[in-house]
Amino acid sequence: MRKNYKPLKSVLCNSSNPIRVARAFRDFMGLHEIYIADLNAIKSSPQKAHHKIIGEVALKERMAVILDAGISEIKNARDFLKLGINKVAIGSETLRSWELIDSFTREIDPSRLIFSLDLRHRKILSRCPVLSAMAPLEALKHLHSAGWKEVILLDLARVGTENGADRTLISEVRSEFPELCCLIGGGIAHPGELDEMQKLGASAVLVATAIHRGVINAGHISASVRQDI
Repeated sequence: MRKNYKPLKSVLCNSSNPIRVARAFRDFMGLHEIYIADLNAIKSSPQKAHHKIIGEVALKERMAVILDAGISEIKNARDFLKLGINKVAIGSETLRSWELIDSFTREIDPSRLIFSLDLRHRKILSRCPVLSAMAPLEALKHLHSAGWKEVILLDLARVGTENGADRTLISEVRSEFPELCCLIGGGIAHPGELDEMQKLGASAVLVATAIHRGVINAGHISASVRQDI
């Protein structure tokens, strides 16, 4: 429900300025990797995209940025990587062509790419009819065959809810594709869930709401990092 989004309120800082929020992640949470979704770019409003701010987070603030900016062309991905972005996320939500799934990994080092499998109640969201008709495991099979190494399982219906991640789907994916690096996003609710995601085989988790509300703090993050999640 992006049209209803309001400026961020966080226990980390008294501002919704993205640079200050990124600094808070780094300085108060001890985090050096940040996932950014540029919603203006994702909504096909390139004139309102945030290239300058994102570049500053990456270069001046020295954060390793994973960026989802509605990238659907090889050139755009390369341009962002030149901007200093660590990895670009190619989201199923904005992907228009099935052929691009193979093209990206042929043209760009797969270690600089992450495919975001955008879901809502286990249904794939995509402008590509072929992809949107697939079940998640079927899509992951094609991604794996095309050389993708990292995938975000992002359930948009769970984002901001703190209702917990889809444990069943995660277990199914890890069982079918143990060699895939899986990042889990959407609904991470409490510190114990970080340990649970690790036990289920997640390589990392995307956490926002629980951090901004103070439910997950720097101590929890430090303990999880020590356990290699």
